[in-house]
Amino acid sequence: MFHFFAESSQMSLEDKTLTITGSDYNHIANVLRMKVGEELSVSLRDSEDGKEYRYGIEEITEDTVICKLRFIKEDGLELPSKVYLFQGLPKADKMELIIQKCVELGVYQVIPVSTKRSIVKLDEKKAESKIKRWQSISEAAAKQSKRRIIPEVSKPVTMKQAVEMAKEMDVRLIPYELAEGMDKTREIINSIEPGQSVAIFIGPEGGFDDKEIELCRENGIEPITLGKRILRTETAGFTVLAWLGFHLDI
Repeated sequence: MFHFFAESSQMSLEDKTLTITGSDYNHIANVLRMKVGEELSVSLRDSEDGKEYRYGIEEITEDTVICKLRFIKEDGLELPSKVYLFQGLPKADKMELIIQKCVELGVYQVIPVSTKRSIVKLDEKKAESKIKRWQSISEAAAKQSKRRIIPEVSKPVTMKQAVEMAKEMDVRLIPYELAEGMDKTREIINSIEPGQSVAIFIGPEGGFDDKEIELCRENGIEPITLGKRILRTETAGFTVLAWLGFHLDI
């Protein structure tokens, strides 16, 4: 079943209809070639109510798809904890892969971080263009994985700004090759409870600078190990999110 996101304003509470226009109309009518009577699932773009709205297609006009509400699924598919990925800016198009897969794995928000070892430097104009592209990738991944929300990809921040943002979160983790063994990591992961917010710091190629690690330690961000093998920046975030999903997604 195909999944879409809609604004509350597109829904009519009076007659329980949904009106779809624009790019989603084109996707439904011309790309997917869906027919009257077929069913689609919808989540609200401007809400985090966790509900899935099931609609049947009632009519397809030249520029509009009109759907009728069939039922609402209350059981949410989101992780019981909000996971924030503070991702050091990587080279080339790696950020696109990171966003896509982390959204599939349940991340709540992706915050790009400019670190000392980040090769990519984004000025304001480039950042605006990149964020627009990254957000569209987040939305596509959310549709594919039938997420109830579209995770936000924020503007890039400095390492100091990222550390300040993370202070509001309950659990703060930073994978680091010199951290204690896996027993300690398992203990930390297993201690996380549903409902707690989690910050994950992932370095760019080359990892974090020693001073950045020290800054994190001083602000309560706990180093963990990801095992005996050194993972690429685009793999490290997937690994932690998969662990958290296995632990929390009950």
